[in-house]
Amino acid sequence: MDMDKSLDDIIATRKNRKTQRLRRPSAKASVLGNAANPVARAAAANAVAAKVATPSAVAQPAEKIIVSNLPADVNEVQIKELFHTTIGSLRSVTLHYDSAGRSKGVATIHFQKKGDGTRAYQQYNNRLIDGS
Repeated sequence: MDMDKSLDDIIATRKNRKTQRLRRPSAKASVLGNAANPVARAAAANAVAAKVATPSAVAQPAEKIIVSNLPADVNEVQIKELFHTTIGSLRSVTLHYDSAGRSKGVATIHFQKKGDGTRAYQQYNNRLIDGS
């Protein structure tokens, strides 16, 4: 910023920058364009939606998972035992409680190694742990 400019000049310069930003077409408009043909617009929109919905081929290895829908009588020791014996070493296990001290049925598990969270997710997602 130049110190020799007046405050009015600086403010005018900033206003011009803001209006220039507003004039740029949005990402959606640049992809869809100004096609008058609704079929072409729909095809372009579907192509964009397909790209967004498709997950990347390389998943990031996770070291943390959140387990939900746990029975109220499950405690942290049981969670530690299960995931330590079946997946690997743990950094921490936190079981969440409400204001009355009752379990919310949600636990956060941090693993020592990256990728163990992903393995635990693949092994236990949407599965009954104790078979009941």
